[in-house]
Amino acid sequence: MNYQELYRKSIDHPDSFWQEQANQLDWFKSPKTILSKDQYDYYQWFSDGELNLSYLCIDKHINEGYGNQNAIIYDSPVTDNKEHITFNTLHKEVSKLAGGLRELGLQKGDTCIIYMPMIPQALYAMLACARIGVIHSVVFGGFAPHELAIRIDDCKPKAVITASNGIEIQRIIPYKPFVDEAILLAKYKPEHVIVFDRELGVDIPHKPYDIDYSKLVNDSPSVEAVALQSTHPSYILYTSGTTGTPKGIIRDTGGYATALKFSMKYVYGVDEGDTFWAASDVGWVVGHSYIVYGPLLNRNTTVLFEGKPIKTPDASTFWRIISEHQVKVMFTAPTAIRAIKKEDPDGQLLQQFDLSCLKYQFLAGERCDVATLKWTEQQLKVPVIDHWWQTESGWPMLANMVGVELQPVKPGSASFPVCGYDIQILNDDGDIVADGTEGYVAVKLPLPPGTLSNLWGNPERFKSGYLNRFSGYYFSGDGGYKDEDGYVFITGRVDDIINVAGHRLSTAEMEEIVASHKSVAECAVFGVHCDLKGQKPLGLVVLKSGDVSEEEHIQKEIIQDVRHEIGAVASFRDVLVVNRLPKTRSGKILRKLLRNIADEQQYNIPSTIDDVAIINEIKSVYQTHNIGIHNLK
Repeated sequence: MNYQELYRKSIDHPDSFWQEQANQLDWFKSPKTILSKDQYDYYQWFSDGELNLSYLCIDKHINEGYGNQNAIIYDSPVTDNKEHITFNTLHKEVSKLAGGLRELGLQKGDTCIIYMPMIPQALYAMLACARIGVIHSVVFGGFAPHELAIRIDDCKPKAVITASNGIEIQRIIPYKPFVDEAILLAKYKPEHVIVFDRELGVDIPHKPYDIDYSKLVNDSPSVEAVALQSTHPSYILYTSGTTGTPKGIIRDTGGYATALKFSMKYVYGVDEGDTFWAASDVGWVVGHSYIVYGPLLNRNTTVLFEGKPIKTPDASTFWRIISEHQVKVMFTAPTAIRAIKKEDPDGQLLQQFDLSCLKYQFLAGERCDVATLKWTEQQLKVPVIDHWWQTESGWPMLANMVGVELQPVKPGSASFPVCGYDIQILNDDGDIVADGTEGYVAVKLPLPPGTLSNLWGNPERFKSGYLNRFSGYYFSGDGGYKDEDGYVFITGRVDDIINVAGHRLSTAEMEEIVASHKSVAECAVFGVHCDLKGQKPLGLVVLKSGDVSEEEHIQKEIIQDVRHEIGAVASFRDVLVVNRLPKTRSGKILRKLLRNIADEQQYNIPSTIDDVAIINEIKSVYQTHNIGIHNLK
């Protein structure tokens, strides 16, 4: 069956299509109801089925005789450590940690935050929670205590699982002190903090709520995986909201497992037993779906990488890992490739390694520029697949489905809709636009299995943010267009979210922090183009009278404020002082205009702008500070 036939079947007959895919899983109770609606009148999949993600990722393979296959290859150049972890070992670690969580009083429906570096214990924690029906929320280790505190208050975890520290190339990241500070800041107080000591000589501040991870595992009984409803939340994953308040995306269990199993075969083209590597972090959706659950569901060996594409030790690291561990399919962000290209433009380091094992290279997390795509194709000599999806979707929405039929690659396009996604380009009135016309990227309901089922504790925001903009559609928040061949091109966010090296961040939240500085009268923060990271934030501030003499000092303070509140992940390093900001007559700051000028894009000055001369002032400030698509550092 070719792509078009398979895709049409998924759109025209979703019930039978996804029932067939669900049959590929080992259910405790097979579903009879395939598609229905929940109490909020939203679609849900396989509502009367029962299964368990941890069982599917571990026990099933052991029962079928694959206990000695490597489940995880942990490769940590920052600690010079490698581990090969079989399904048998994974079962022991996960089932005993799950027993420990149960001994502490955690049970089905409770929540648990996981705030850990890229170490095997992070995966054990996720799978242990899934084993007993505890809803985990992994928080990216790059987030500062303030951000962690917000998530603690929102999901109210009974426990937090963390580690003594992380490592950023050669810098120690104090995870445990960050957790302690976050708990101090949070209104809600977790009962337990489970701390894994990495034994790297880092001091671990002790608190009364601390539990030693290793002792807990050693002293606890193994527990079996419990049967969970297909609709039971497997996890909460927070994504930036335009209001500055993170949104807790809820993922179900049965639909998610069905979608991931399908995607491993048909989107990524990997067979059971192959080695698959997603060079991401467990704190992001890619880490959930394609470091942990997707590969392990499909009995793939997953590579867990603790390092960076460069400086650990150099720009050859990715190629060394692919060759050494016989990776068949690899997935990373264009930012990582650009960093490697900058260090090794001619690919000389790559020539040291035999990469004949690699069949496909996937890129996602941000729009892939044509130059990066072409360089990667030239160096790897395999198909390089740019694909598009979101935290909300949980798995690819647009992709060249290589497991079905490899289509010609069009640089700049993420190719075609993946099975189950009826993607349309709409105008402001919700009408489908002509080919080649840019509009809003939306997906006709129902969404396929594996996508978000709601927002944690906020069903109204779920509807207003995703469903109310266009009746009968899920609104992605992105703009784009289709060409005459049906290829879809994503042009970027249409709200206040920017994509920094694959990390979705809210400029509204940054702006709130900048505006709170005592010397700032008003400000604007928006995303501008960055050759390395895709986008990065730029802040423009108008200072209160009398504070201009302290300009440089104020700029440094603002940068530090954002770094402290959000974390280094924000990459907030550029603050410019201006005399005034362009506004409409109603007082709205023209952020899109400011961004287009910085990106050297064509722009029109709205007739509603109060004073056209201000545009020349802004351009002069940009020029003075080398702000521009080719100059921004």
